[in-house]
Amino acid sequence: MNYNPQLVSFVSTDNLKLPGLLYEAENQSKSVLLYLHGNGSSSVFYNAKYMNIMAETLNRRNISFFPFNNRGAHYIKTLKRETNGVVERLMYGTAYELIKDCIYDIDGALSYLLTRGYTTFYLAGMSTGANKICVYNKYKPDNPIRKYILLSGGDDTGLYYDALGKDLFYKALSESHNATANGRGMEMVSREMVDYPFSNQSLYDTINPDGDYNIFPFNETMHNLGLSKKKLFSEFAAITKPMLVVYGEVDEYCYGNVPACVEILKKHTAGKQNSTYAIIPQADHGFTGKEQEQADLIAAWL
Repeated sequence: MNYNPQLVSFVSTDNLKLPGLLYEAENQSKSVLLYLHGNGSSSVFYNAKYMNIMAETLNRRNISFFPFNNRGAHYIKTLKRETNGVVERLMYGTAYELIKDCIYDIDGALSYLLTRGYTTFYLAGMSTGANKICVYNKYKPDNPIRKYILLSGGDDTGLYYDALGKDLFYKALSESHNATANGRGMEMVSREMVDYPFSNQSLYDTINPDGDYNIFPFNETMHNLGLSKKKLFSEFAAITKPMLVVYGEVDEYCYGNVPACVEILKKHTAGKQNSTYAIIPQADHGFTGKEQEQADLIAAWL
């Protein structure tokens, strides 16, 4: 088989041009797995080993693979939007992204794949990509995706609470909210506040306990922090499609207790038949060195 990907581009439903890698299975496959990377410095173009292993494993089962860079790729990235022949250059990347905008990216990818003849869609998300699946399902529950794969879903709100401490966390939350409400959402947050390149709007989106980003509030649940007014894990628990949830045994963002985090998720799907859980031994957050085990698990489940 030939696993060389095609470098392609497509347009999100709000007209951003995004790049992707399409690994097409042979025998005129009509099934494809879309892949959402995490945030930070992430990009599907800098993880060839992972992408190739996933592609080869899926292609052998006649499933194509479509990892693409969404608007949250890299810390800061300029993207182009063309409207009525007028091209704008806009600032995105993790520093400026709002998680709900993933809807535009996913729908654009689906529309592109439809033009390529695909009819059966699966969606996988790594780290923040798993959070995005839950957000997408929340706002578009009747989407055409058949199955979801949530890999290393993250608790950024809780992690920042621990990193900043209570007082600085609430200061960052208040200042980023006020700046965004006053039209300064695109301005960068002081690095004295948060040692990470964030605009006001993206910092608030990321750490707001009642926002869309806060999908997996493990820290709040395990330590009774009382950060949120919304019902915890409600977006995750609302999923009715078949879903595979996978964590690495030594995920460095699970507060030293991956089994406890997974048990919390299981409680929120208790009595439902749509959820499958797995912990890959000795695997970290990104499944480093365990890529084949993860790929085999995903392919067999699909």
